Amino acid sequence: MESNKYSISRYMITGFFTVIPILVTWIIFQFLFNVLSEIGTPAIRILADIFPSLADWVTNPWFLSIIGVLFTLVALYLLGLIATFVIGKRIIEAFDYLVNKLPGVKVIYGSIKKLVVTLQQKPKDAQRVVLIEFPSAPMKTVGLLTQVLTDQDTGEKLAAVYVPTTPNPTSGYLEIIPLDKVISTNWSLDEAMTFIMSGGAVAPDHINYSKSAKF
Repeated sequence: MESNKYSISRYMITGFFTVIPILVTWIIFQFLFNVLSEIGTPAIRILADIFPSLADWVTNPWFLSIIGVLFTLVALYLLGLIATFVIGKRIIEAFDYLVNKLPGVKVIYGSIKKLVVTLQQKPKDAQRVVLIEFPSAPMKTVGLLTQVLTDQDTGEKLAAVYVPTTPNPTSGYLEIIPLDKVISTNWSLDEAMTFIMSGGAVAPDHINYSKSAKF
């Protein structure tokens, strides 16, 4: 009897850990699918208005979603391609200028834009991917160094570190700690994000846990 109870419990736990990655993957995929389809479907509806004979087919919800995602991905690719040319950079600069003139909008847009640009650049005083003591010593967590500040009273260097949550890295915590308490790693940003989103299951086979990596 005890053996049967143990087997039921063991299988329940095994089933739980089996379904978790499937659920997380599905939630992330569903979120991205919905966002992309909502962006791309207006163009498909315009197409249905231009060609009424195709209206019933192209306005089918599944067709709209799939084509909407494809349309958006192609649009993102073309936008990225155009952004690499001089004229594309000028257009983006003009768009940034207009957005920054809008009260309220410029705060959100400007902050996100600054964060994206910051993460794409290599910091001068430390590596981008770091370890900090969080939420308390001796525990450590992976963070992204976004800014190096100076204490106005003491002149001490301080690090602004964004700590993403698992498995959704778009939410997290912002910590300000002494720069000398930050442990620099030699992980790339991609490796760090994969580590975070997988809950630590996918990671390089090494980490600088107690002493900063050379950079």
